[in-house]
Amino acid sequence: MRSVDEQLARVLATGVRPSPVRVAISEAQGLLCAEEVVAEQALPGFDQAAVDGYAVRSVDVQHADEEAATLPVVGEIPAGSRQPRRLQPGQAVHVVTDAPLPTLADAVVPLEYTDQHPAKVTVRRSVPSAAFVRRTGEDVRTGDVVVRRGTFIAAAQVGLLAAVGRTKVLVHPRPRISLISVGDELVDTDRSPGQGQVYDVNSYALSAAAREAGAEVTRVGVVGSDSRRLREVIEGRLLLSEIVVITGAAGGSAGAELRSSLSDLGDLDVTRVAMHPGSVQGFGKLGPDKVPTFLLPGNPVSALIVFEVLVRPLIRSALGKTSPHRRSIPAELVSPVESASGRRGFLRGRLLRDSDSGSYLVDPVTSAGALASLSEANCLVVVDENVTEAAAGTAVRVSFLSQRV
Repeated sequence: MRSVDEQLARVLATGVRPSPVRVAISEAQGLLCAEEVVAEQALPGFDQAAVDGYAVRSVDVQHADEEAATLPVVGEIPAGSRQPRRLQPGQAVHVVTDAPLPTLADAVVPLEYTDQHPAKVTVRRSVPSAAFVRRTGEDVRTGDVVVRRGTFIAAAQVGLLAAVGRTKVLVHPRPRISLISVGDELVDTDRSPGQGQVYDVNSYALSAAAREAGAEVTRVGVVGSDSRRLREVIEGRLLLSEIVVITGAAGGSAGAELRSSLSDLGDLDVTRVAMHPGSVQGFGKLGPDKVPTFLLPGNPVSALIVFEVLVRPLIRSALGKTSPHRRSIPAELVSPVESASGRRGFLRGRLLRDSDSGSYLVDPVTSAGALASLSEANCLVVVDENVTEAAAGTAVRVSFLSQRV
């Protein structure tokens, strides 16, 4: 029996990393930057007013706190003005927020510091040089690196890229993943199951999990157990995917038949991994491009947990994440749990926080194999291989699942 860590090491060693691509900045959100983005121009690109008010020379209003200064208003500059203006000593120009400052002006007096007279303004408070002014290059100077390689591109980074005039950026693209459910007993949700048939859950659930992990997902859906048809579908998806996931044919005669039909495409190693649920599973590299291919159990809970433990880290690694694993923290069990001897347990749980101490508590969800119980969980309780029972109050590691709104 192979350990979880050994299996995960084999998976991550495949080194899935699609070549960086250049995309429009509007499409870059959620991806990792694959280049050092250098500003080719300063931000702001000119001295501009930070508030509505009057552009002045600070020296002309330096005594306004003791004695109000009255200055003639010689014009107005709106935001976006491209007409150069020059301020003479003892004058003021009305400006609005983001308007360029006239030459010689070194400060802006906010409207509330004045009587707001349109022709001859009275200033009642002094302002120092550079007050209420955004200086050229104050935010970003020409030559600054504005987005570093390996940075997660969120809304702020998209805005910054736009602010320095970038229309495209080099990113690590989402890895393409194909999800296939195998089994003659499966029907899609648009059909009514007949005697002995059930709805295909896995291709939907795993597609959602893959999308949440950051992959570009193709849900192939249900493919019957006919080996020729199955090989056709899988061979086609190997040409279009960085990762392929097949559920429902991990073990037994179905698994053996599947492996036999794909044997000339590469080796699919089906083994027992020291974890539960989802011990029986397969992994290998198929096709001319050696595409990582997973065989997951047909049970939806087992399939989702194996996906979480082994497939998700590969997706995150392919996106360029240096740490592809979920955040984990210590928590105290609210109630006892049991785990299989010699296998690492990944048990469903509800993570709570003690309102008094602030410490984390975890309440195990005990319904074995039930998909409904997984939907109630917000974490996985990780129980070591050498632990078969853990009493209430025992400290365990918990791994976060998807964040809820």
